[in-house]
Amino acid sequence: MADSETHYTLPAPKFEATTRLLIVVAPYYKDIADELVAGAKAAIKSAGATSHVVEVPGALEIPTAIKLASAKRVYDGYVALGCVIRGETTHYDTVCNDSSRALTLLGLDGICIGNGILTVENRAQAEVRADHKGQNKGGGAAEAAMHLIALKRSFTKSCHRRIGPSSEHILIAGKDDKNKGKA
Repeated sequence: MADSETHYTLPAPKFEATTRLLIVVAPYYKDIADELVAGAKAAIKSAGATSHVVEVPGALEIPTAIKLASAKRVYDGYVALGCVIRGETTHYDTVCNDSSRALTLLGLDGICIGNGILTVENRAQAEVRADHKGQNKGGGAAEAAMHLIALKRSFTKSCHRRIGPSSEHILIAGKDDKNKGKA
């Protein structure tokens, strides 16, 4: 069914200004993680940006690592990579939901993040999605982060215009020169 679907993806961003991304990966399934990282690195390089990779123990630690790194203001954006495969317990739901929610909250705080944490039913699904020559979810997450960086930069440039009164004379509600302070 999914093979018959067509999806639109935005053209990949390109950067002239220095753009640095931190790839935060949980290598619990090392072969899957390596493919995701390869896809992310390729997308970042293609856009003219640079990347650095750090590893964390698991998907739940990815948001914390991003928050810690963002405090230093070294990176323009972040790529969250990992894989969670459903097991026999509800731990799967906790890891998927909590890591995703934490990344969303960081994004709402203005941190540019591409979420490439795979949440799958089985290894075969993970392999298809991680393949950096196939579905390339690592590259897709990197592109998502870079789109957000470009968007943030466009908002920053457009906000340099002066906001507020066009003159130094400011009227307070209910007061003007004729009423001399009478409200």
